[in-house]
Amino acid sequence: MHLSNLIHAVDAHAAGEHGRVITGGVVNVPGATMFDKMSWLRTHGDALRLRMLREPRGYPAANCNLILPSNHPEADAGFVIMEQVEYPGMSGTNTMCVVTVLLETGMLPMIEPVTELTLESPAGLIRVRADCAGGKVTRVTFRNVAAFATHLDAPVEVPQLGTVKVDVAYGGMFYVIADATQFGLRLTPDEGGDIVRIGEMIKAATREQLPVVHPEQPGFAGVTIAQLSGPPLRGDADWQNAVVVSTGTLDWNRPSTWTGALDRSPCGTGDLGQDGDAARAWSVGAPPGLPPCRRAGNGLHRASPGGGASRRLHRRGAEHLGSGLDHGDGDLRARPDRPVPRGIHRGRHLVARAR
Repeated sequence: MHLSNLIHAVDAHAAGEHGRVITGGVVNVPGATMFDKMSWLRTHGDALRLRMLREPRGYPAANCNLILPSNHPEADAGFVIMEQVEYPGMSGTNTMCVVTVLLETGMLPMIEPVTELTLESPAGLIRVRADCAGGKVTRVTFRNVAAFATHLDAPVEVPQLGTVKVDVAYGGMFYVIADATQFGLRLTPDEGGDIVRIGEMIKAATREQLPVVHPEQPGFAGVTIAQLSGPPLRGDADWQNAVVVSTGTLDWNRPSTWTGALDRSPCGTGDLGQDGDAARAWSVGAPPGLPPCRRAGNGLHRASPGGGASRRLHRRGAEHLGSGLDHGDGDLRARPDRPVPRGIHRGRHLVARAR
C-alpha cells in the first residue's frame, strides 16, 4: 500500500474536538478485524497517521479516522482511530464525526428522521442512532463498549506531587482519573498549564506503578490518557472534567517533554458514570458557549472489593449523546521528494507545558 498517494478527507468536529475523517485514497488495510487493521497500521503503516496529524496538515490536538470496509456481518462500516501518540480502541467524539461524515457524504444511506447503523471499531461493535433532518446529521447517540474499573482510590507516588489517589478505568482506552481538588484545582481555563503538567505526571507514574491489560482484548494495555475531575462550575452540567491528551513521551529528567493538550470535549464520561448514574460532563477545554456534549449512564461498573478486572466487565457501555459537524473537505498530498513528507513534530511550542 502506498501511503503517499492523494488522500481525500473531511474535517469535522464534535463539541469543538477536531476529528478528520479519511474517505478516500486508502482502499483497504490488511487484517480480518478492525483491531487487526489497527495493529497493521501501527506496525507497518504509521506514516499515514504522522502525515495526517502532524504539521503542516495537522496540529498537536488533532485526531484522524480511517473509514474501512468491515468483515463483521453486523457492521455497516469500520473505522480505525489515530491520535497523536496512539491508536485508541474507541473514541466518542471520533465516532460522532465518522457517523456524520458517513451519512452526509452518502457513503451510507441516510434515513430521516432517524438512521440506525452499526460500526466496527478496533474495540468492538458500536450501535449508533443518528437523528437526521434536511440531509444533515443533527445528533449522534451511541452505545459504547463496556467500561470497567481496574483500580479504585489506588495510591500512586508521583515525583513533585507525593502520594496521589487515582482510579484506573477502561472505556475504549485506559484512563487514569484523579480528583482535581487534591491539587487545589477548580478546573478553570486559566489553570490549563497546571492541568496539563499534573495530568502528564500522573499518567506517567500510573503507567509505571499500576500496569493494566484488558481481560478480553490483551492488545489494549497501559494507561494512555489522564483525566482530572471535579464539581461543575456550570448549572447545566453534573460534572466537570479536564482530559489531557499527550503530544509526546514524558521523560522525568527532561521537563520539555512534559507536553500535552486539553481535550476540547468532555472525554471519558463513560468512565465517570457509576452503576445506573447519568452525568452531563463539561470540559474545561471546550470552546465557549457549547453545552455539555455527552450523557453517560450505566458506564463504569464498580464491583465488590477484591473482584478481579474480568469480573467487573458486566455493564453495557455508556450511552453518549452529541453531534459531529462537518466543516469542510479536501485532498491531501505528500511529496516524498520534498522535506518532511511525514510532517513536523513541534507540539511543545503550541501546548501548555511544565514551567
